Amino acid sequence: MDGSQAVSPFLRGNFAPVRGEDDFELEVVGQLPAGLAGSLYRNGPNPQFEPDADYHWFIGDGMVHGFHVEDGKVRYANRYVRTPKWTLEHQAGRRLFNTWGDPRKADPLALGQDGGVANTNILWHAGRLLALEEGHSPTRMDPFTLETLGYVDLGGKVTAHPKIDPDTGEMVFFAYMDEPMPFSRRVGYGVADAAGRLTRRESFEAPYCSMIHDFMVTRGHVLIPVLPLTGDLQRAMSGGPAFAWEPRKGAYVGVMRRDAGVESLRWFNTEANYVFHVMNAWEEGERIFADVMQYETAPLFPNADGGRGERSEARLVRWTFDLAGNSDTIKREAIDDLPGEFPRFDERRSGLSYRHGWFAAQTGKAGEYRADGIAHIDLTTGRRSTFDLPPGDAISEPVFVPRSAAAEEGDGWIVAVAYRAPEDRSEMLVLDAQDVAAGPIATAKVPRRVPFGFHGNWRPAT
Repeated sequence: MDGSQAVSPFLRGNFAPVRGEDDFELEVVGQLPAGLAGSLYRNGPNPQFEPDADYHWFIGDGMVHGFHVEDGKVRYANRYVRTPKWTLEHQAGRRLFNTWGDPRKADPLALGQDGGVANTNILWHAGRLLALEEGHSPTRMDPFTLETLGYVDLGGKVTAHPKIDPDTGEMVFFAYMDEPMPFSRRVGYGVADAAGRLTRRESFEAPYCSMIHDFMVTRGHVLIPVLPLTGDLQRAMSGGPAFAWEPRKGAYVGVMRRDAGVESLRWFNTEANYVFHVMNAWEEGERIFADVMQYETAPLFPNADGGRGERSEARLVRWTFDLAGNSDTIKREAIDDLPGEFPRFDERRSGLSYRHGWFAAQTGKAGEYRADGIAHIDLTTGRRSTFDLPPGDAISEPVFVPRSAAAEEGDGWIVAVAYRAPEDRSEMLVLDAQDVAAGPIATAKVPRRVPFGFHGNWRPAT
């Protein structure tokens, strides 16, 4: 590993890959709730071979971690997502693909080959466990063995944040740069029904090429943000950053009707900002509300000239779109001032008005790019409570699990994975969703660490 790689924050500490694939029965401390049965899956980047000097955390090979809970016990397993890229490099015994730098630096064996990594999210839909990333089709995995079963064809790319309609069971999704030409402005939109069959696929041109990580879906509308973290092929080919912060391009959100599609698209705008993740969105009459984790500048990426980007933290902000008004300006109002990321809620209220939300809180005690607590916010009362980890420890995205299918909104548990820095290992935590400040009800200890990743979801045992 050369000096430029050694200093990368994404290759040190718990960002560093764990290349072993293991199966463990975990020691459980405390009492797992009797009604908690199913699997927590986590996905994240875990490069199979040492990456090149241009390595960015977002493009490591996907590795899925499964915590299977049953009868008061927890079994853990982790497996690489055996994408075509992983398989090609595994057979060659070395790294073949470049990252986001000059594509001419790639090994000749990689030219024209599929470079998907399936490293960002993993969710359960239509009886299928799907590993997802920005630029390829979903990869199906066995929910018990975590064996890779191959791509699922939904008409092309499916980005990492589909939304499941709680009424219809449909999976609504989008894809940016949705054509073979790199860094195109084309954005795809699609729908798969409750059985996983593709029922809609169309596309439109965005104002510019943007890294669109997440979007919003209500009962009647889809909202796709085009924010100025831009992709540029000419810039990348000339040695500049492939993705960079360009605030002068402005910020836009396309709003379209679910019953009409892209021909109904209307563009709203606001000052430059960036959003990786959305909590939830819903509509009331002619107004649409969206709660997002908003940055003033895009983190983790440079400016267009290659200079270091400004340090930025996300906070929970409400965006309002007035469909009946004369203005296309987005109204923005702060909800909470605690920095954080990875917002979640009771997804039985997806696309509907809601009361309870949770997010990974960032106070800085765990270090840059890491969260060190779980925050619960009651959006009706405005009350916030937090569970704080000891200094140096870090926490994953909190995932809500309802106590039962008929339980009231927010009645259930939060499951998350914590990294215990002094011991250099990880553990799965279970907390009462309405009392996170009380700390874990139960803890399942992993005998090694689970590297920091991105997203996870729960699959109920039934």
